[in-house]
Amino acid sequence: MNSFTRSVDLLQRAMDTTSLRYQVTANNLANSEVPNYKRQIVNFESELKRAFESEEKAKSGFQLTRTDSRHFALNEPYDYRDVEPRRVLDYTSTAKANGNNVDAETEANNILQIQMQYRLLTQLTSFEFSQLNTVMKK
Repeated sequence: MNSFTRSVDLLQRAMDTTSLRYQVTANNLANSEVPNYKRQIVNFESELKRAFESEEKAKSGFQLTRTDSRHFALNEPYDYRDVEPRRVLDYTSTAKANGNNVDAETEANNILQIQMQYRLLTQLTSFEFSQLNTVMKK
């Protein structure tokens, strides 16, 4: 896979994850007064980092030959395209007496941050395609 395709694929995945993060945060904000509601977060970047690290480790590590499909696969890279964003419940804190742990002000700030991230990702995608357009003109 060439670097352009990989970059665009990663940008698309990041935009999808940011969109999901926006939906989850808006849902948290809407349920900020519901008793015993636990806020949700989206986990994606840590799994993506783990996939990239496994690719690097597979390049530098030694290769083993498997003679049987039942043998354990060692140093097999974890493909980043298999990584999907996950919704995770936050059980670690309780902000209110009714068991709800959503802070409306924090969630509103998260929404602003998510909107700025999405805007940045669209600009990066536009930049990638403008570079391709420049190369194709020459």
